[in-house]
Amino acid sequence: MAHDVDAVRKHFPALEEGAAHFDGPGGSQVPDVVGEAVASALVSAIANRGSVTKAERRAEEVVAGARKAAADLVGGAPGGIVFGRSTTQLTYDFSRALAKNWGPGDEVVVTRLDHDANIRPWVQAAEARGATVRWADFDPATGELPVDAIAGLLTDRTRLVAVTAASNLLGTRPDLPAITAKAHEAGALCYVDGVHLTPHTPVDVAALGADFFGCSPYKFLGPHLGLVAASPALLETLHPDKLAPSTDAVPERFELGTLPYELLAGTTAAIDFLAGLAPGEGTRRARLLDSMRALEEYEDSMLRLLDDGLAEIPRVTRYGSPTRRRTPTVLFSVEGVPSADVYRGLAAREVNAPAGSFYAIECSRHLGLGDTGAVRAGIAPYTNENDVHRLLEGVRHA
Repeated sequence: MAHDVDAVRKHFPALEEGAAHFDGPGGSQVPDVVGEAVASALVSAIANRGSVTKAERRAEEVVAGARKAAADLVGGAPGGIVFGRSTTQLTYDFSRALAKNWGPGDEVVVTRLDHDANIRPWVQAAEARGATVRWADFDPATGELPVDAIAGLLTDRTRLVAVTAASNLLGTRPDLPAITAKAHEAGALCYVDGVHLTPHTPVDVAALGADFFGCSPYKFLGPHLGLVAASPALLETLHPDKLAPSTDAVPERFELGTLPYELLAGTTAAIDFLAGLAPGEGTRRARLLDSMRALEEYEDSMLRLLDDGLAEIPRVTRYGSPTRRRTPTVLFSVEGVPSADVYRGLAAREVNAPAGSFYAIECSRHLGLGDTGAVRAGIAPYTNENDVHRLLEGVRHA
């Protein structure tokens, strides 16, 4: 079943303002059903979770529903879904919990391809415990992270490998199953940043080999929060700092304070919306797989249109390899024009394609772009050909 972008766009009130949105990698626009779910949860009778009153039971249902929906999205277990303020916050929380068992001589591997949210928490946790940080470099000419770049750093003292499933700056998709297999052979755990991958392709955390897989609903049409998926058995082995009266049950032991019920309701609505992108039958997981396959095919077609168009414009430099498998994300600059000025010029045409390093600071520096980065354009489920042509026309006049 093909992705029907015209039907999808009708569900996004934000598009009525007229802008062409290529800012999805920083946060997607939201369909009407998600806003309605958030509003409904806010105005319905709801209370702290429990089983006595109707309001308490509603809260329980919202949380359980969101765990099931997130598990269906990533191919995990509902009992292994941890929610938090953001994926950054959750990664810090897990870094502290895991680092309790680290000491001098232990090693952690991070990559220069990653968003800083999957670098700095591990660097700082390792430093606090006297552990050693090893850095894996990617090829700046292609944007690719070879398996050997990580495998060559592994030893019997490697405790954790932190690696992205897709670069939020370049769209690069490392060979994650091969990387995680090497890490597991060395006895290390793998913490995978799936924030930029999850909106664009079917995800199966077991097939990827991720022990921990973080993603952000606001990148896949939902509200602003984060989640981490892991096996309940693995979570049982970790003991985060928490309040004395709070439960020690998994996954709740990792969720500090009252959960944002309205945002969880919106997350379920967003995942249900994704499951309906390609009409079909079966379980929500099956429908998600079909819909995300159709979406990936469509977004790849928009990416080719954008790549080909940029290749024809003089003075444009694209970073990473347009011929290799990646998410529908393009990083580019225009010779002689500061990227910030390209950004502002596009915005004047109501084309939203921001410039920067987008917290992938190590990646930007390794590309030779310093801390300022370049212009990033991301394709989303609501991107159509007209949006792409508007972007290309804006770049031609930069």
